[in-house]
Amino acid sequence: QVQLVESGGESVQSGGSLRLSCAASGYTYSSYCMGWFRQAPGKEREGVAYIGSDGKPTYADSVKGRFTSSQNNTKNTLSLQMNSLKFEDTAVYYCAARLCFFNGSREASYGWWGQGTQVTVSS
Repeated sequence: QVQLVESGGESVQSGGSLRLSCAASGYTYSSYCMGWFRQAPGKEREGVAYIGSDGKPTYADSVKGRFTSSQNNTKNTLSLQMNSLKFEDTAVYYCAARLCFFNGSREASYGWWGQGTQVTVSS
């Protein structure tokens, strides 16, 4: 059974930093790639960053230069380092997994999701 568990969300002041982690279990890690999504109150879920089949991360324009995502060598842990946080980064952040050959930028590519972790940035 595939399980994704996020951690690290909390309240922080604007300009601060947070590091989110996602622990994966229950699947063959070499076949799967992971990504981060977020959903702010009253808005649709959007992609934040994803790991491509080549192991390289791709970022949404809104977080480029501020967020860094990495996946460990065994591919069972995904992290998201968030710096220079803004009020508009406030959202529930989700970790998700897909088969690597699917397009990482598409939410529909992801078949497995974590329960989410709340990030609140106060201005």
